[in-house]
Amino acid sequence: MVAAVPSVAPKPVPPAPTPPTLAAVTATPESAPPSPLPSQPPPEPATPAPPLRRDRRFVLLAAARTVSVLGNGFARVALAFAVLALPGAGAGRLSLVLACQAVPQLAFVLVGGVIADRFSRSRLMVVSDAVGAAAYAGLAAMVLTGHAPLIALCALAVLAGTATALFSPAMDGVLPLLVPATRLQRANGLLRVATNSSMLLGLALSGVTVALVGAGWALALNAASFLVSALLVRGLRLAAVPRTAATSGWADLRDGWREFAGRQWLWVVVAQYSVVVAALNANAGVLGPLVAERDLGGARAWSVLVAAQALGTVAGAGLTARLRVRRPVLAAVLATFPLALPLALLAVRAPVAVIAPAMFCAGVAADVFGVLWATTIQQEVPEEALSRVSSYDWFGSLAFAPLGLLAAGPLATRIGAGHALAGCAALVVLATAAALLAPQVRGLRSATAA
Repeated sequence: MVAAVPSVAPKPVPPAPTPPTLAAVTATPESAPPSPLPSQPPPEPATPAPPLRRDRRFVLLAAARTVSVLGNGFARVALAFAVLALPGAGAGRLSLVLACQAVPQLAFVLVGGVIADRFSRSRLMVVSDAVGAAAYAGLAAMVLTGHAPLIALCALAVLAGTATALFSPAMDGVLPLLVPATRLQRANGLLRVATNSSMLLGLALSGVTVALVGAGWALALNAASFLVSALLVRGLRLAAVPRTAATSGWADLRDGWREFAGRQWLWVVVAQYSVVVAALNANAGVLGPLVAERDLGGARAWSVLVAAQALGTVAGAGLTARLRVRRPVLAAVLATFPLALPLALLAVRAPVAVIAPAMFCAGVAADVFGVLWATTIQQEVPEEALSRVSSYDWFGSLAFAPLGLLAAGPLATRIGAGHALAGCAALVVLATAAALLAPQVRGLRSATAA
């Protein structure tokens, strides 16, 4: 981490002497009355910042994310069961399609960071939403018509992953342009409360939608949500970040890397989450749905579990919006440990009534981490490099995600889904314990916590 230069408090400047009056010049010291100080108008009270719910641009951003995440709630369940319902489909095909979605997220996220720091972040988000809408509309059409060649499914999954790669760094850099640094944690928390509530609603309805009308219509709803999000984000009209000099894309990447690698707390936690995300993606994408399909009752049971986790994220975001911690990175890393509990319970085929509370607790922990982590990056990283640093965060965190998805299906076939889930739980615990060894993870203090 680049050491901060200590600030030196300026010396107080004495007030300028008051020009002497005629009476003061002619009077003797004994007879001169004290000269009254000139009357000063009372300082005007500072105008409090308006609530975030009255900030037009913040409301537009929150509405766009709420609508988009509502559609993703449908797609999160629908895509897995849409692929599994196709003739001849199994765990291997599902792993391949989901890996095709994850690989471009990894391959193009650094490009997305450079573009977001060069041009208007809101405009890039609009383009990304349009690409995502096209990808999910194509997936919905193939599922609804029953004509879904594997190569076409993979191509559209690649397109959807590319849209996410371009969107994510831009989104991470937008919020500091809308709210001051002292309100970032509250803004992050409120934004996550809105999006997580939307995800909860989408997940709660997704199982019913898939069961009643099929996965194709759920994917079509997701495509429509991308279009609505694009229209709302278009109203932000954020200008490009001012640049001091024209540089090449490679130079921008090098500058972003220096900002990223110079902070130990940042790259250590990203390395931790490269393992954690791989384990969680293997569960959410392949292993969890397989266990639900075989032992827990199918799509409805899995949607109940995922909805319980989503409910926990709402509670976690609401809690963290008001939480003040002096060591946010330490608190965020410690909050990762509960994410292993649902994996362990799924491994032993615990009843849904037991797994659901564990999923809720994991959801709370996940958003405690998410809000603290996002706020710390937004406060510690210079704004002109924020999207590039965020892209390295995404790149590192997703580094092993495709491997986790590709390996999940074959591992479930060879050693069983239960053993694979137990291994994933162990990886989460070990990676989190290793991150706590870094001094800056334990010692970085918040600049704004009271």
